[in-house]
Amino acid sequence: MIRKTIIMFLLLTTLMLVVWPVRVVEPAHAWGFYGHRRINRMACFTLPPEMFGFYKRHIDFISDHSTDPDSRRYAAVGEAARHYIDIDHYAHGDQDPFEVVPKKWEDAVARFTEDTLQAYGIVPWHIQVMFGRLVNAFQRGDVDRILRNSTELGHYVADAHVPLHTTENYNGQMTNQYGIHAFWESRIPELSAENYDHLVGRASYVERPLDAAWVAVHDSHMLLDSVFGIEKRLSETYPEDRKYVFEDRGRGGMRSYSREFTQAYEDAMQGMVETRMNASILSLGSFWYSAWVNAGQPDLARFEEKDVSDSLKAVMKAEAELWKSNEKGFGRDHE
Repeated sequence: MIRKTIIMFLLLTTLMLVVWPVRVVEPAHAWGFYGHRRINRMACFTLPPEMFGFYKRHIDFISDHSTDPDSRRYAAVGEAARHYIDIDHYAHGDQDPFEVVPKKWEDAVARFTEDTLQAYGIVPWHIQVMFGRLVNAFQRGDVDRILRNSTELGHYVADAHVPLHTTENYNGQMTNQYGIHAFWESRIPELSAENYDHLVGRASYVERPLDAAWVAVHDSHMLLDSVFGIEKRLSETYPEDRKYVFEDRGRGGMRSYSREFTQAYEDAMQGMVETRMNASILSLGSFWYSAWVNAGQPDLARFEEKDVSDSLKAVMKAEAELWKSNEKGFGRDHE
């Protein structure tokens, strides 16, 4: 009788795994908490000596608050559009979307209207905005603004380096690959990034920040065929019980991509995730360095001993409470 009961339990459990609508782990944060923090932290080590002391002293702030823009989606209506651009929305037939969309904001607004641009993402233009704010903060010698703008600029620069932030099919919802977003930018770094080599060299001067932002978006978009094609090909060869595993996440069990499938996907992409993460790191360091140069290379040693002000801490605490009080963020949901 006991043996029969055990057999029945196993059969029912197996059946539930097959037919039960299980949720795939899908954090809404690009690069995940881990990836964004790592990118911001490692970018500090690309800076010249004149900047490194200041950034090294505040490296924990710069890392810990790297995901604030994602959290802001739970309080600010217009935040989500700053993280991506669905560049393929603007192309028809064999058109090159990068030839269709004007690079300058004013020209793009004149052609498509601001409402349309906001609807399909504005990340390259927002990187330019954040860069300008950082230049201004350096010029004013405002430690609070230098740190916050540096930190948040890092988030948007990193987002621009993610292929899935450049397409309407951002989560595979159009190709029956639902869940690929967090798989590519969160699951892979979570399992593999400790083995990545982030010695990317020294930051260099960016003469045209907007052009650099567009280059990041373009290079990301060119990788989409591989991102989707490789995952689809592997999925055809992996049974469900090898593709997914159940893990304890927060309040309950969640279905995640298995280590085996994740490693196979990463290997087939030939280190694409590591390459894009490293490109983010070097690009971010170069944006920081260029903003400092454009501001007249102020002496940051004067500010090394200064900490974030109590007023900024109070503002950030209030923002965090507001984010936590909202259950659903504005804009896209990757779950």
